[in-house]
Amino acid sequence: MNPSGRKVLVVDDEPDIIEMLTYNLEKEGYEVRSAGNGRKAVQMAQSYVPDLILMDIMMPIMDGVEACRQIREMPELKEAFIIFLTARTEEYSEVAAFDNGADDYLNKPIKPRALMSRINALFRREQQKALPDEHTTISVADLVIDRTSYTLVKAGQTIDLPKKEFELLFFLASNPDKVYNRDELLQNIWGADVYVLARTVDVHIRRIREKIGEHFIKTIKGVGYKFEPQN
Repeated sequence: MNPSGRKVLVVDDEPDIIEMLTYNLEKEGYEVRSAGNGRKAVQMAQSYVPDLILMDIMMPIMDGVEACRQIREMPELKEAFIIFLTARTEEYSEVAAFDNGADDYLNKPIKPRALMSRINALFRREQQKALPDEHTTISVADLVIDRTSYTLVKAGQTIDLPKKEFELLFFLASNPDKVYNRDELLQNIWGADVYVLARTVDVHIRRIREKIGEHFIKTIKGVGYKFEPQN
């Protein structure tokens, strides 16, 4: 993968970590800027519009989870990748990270080679999803789901969906009436090289339903979920 033109925002309150990450990213050809807390990260992200944000969780002024939540509300940043880097190992921290829009989660101490591998995997999947497909727009009932522009229109009104919610909806709608369990959805949306808790799927499904209605995505108890085009 050629990182030329890719912009990264590194967010951490430890200068040594920022220095280490910046050095390794720039060595790989990425353009890098940094911030020392979540509030500054939100401000910088809006003007810098990075392709990737590497974010610590525990920081002064504003923590990483809240910063991630605010960043995910910005339409211009809905396609940016967010990877959390943290020394915390509690499950609730990981759940909070993914529930607020994280794409990946790595524990400190960070191994630069492993981090670069994860970053490259994220961008490779993005490139693969951008390849031409036999159908990039799905129209069903009052929904129009356009993967080319990552837009969802319901009854003529555009609805902003974070990237993972959009990808999950598009995947299910592309395979109507087929039931997928949580592991299959995690594999297809988050990828095999990203460890995500199964309940993250449930949270994303709930948020999609809140925006498009309860009736499109049906829960099959004990199995998983399916998209039903006919209601």
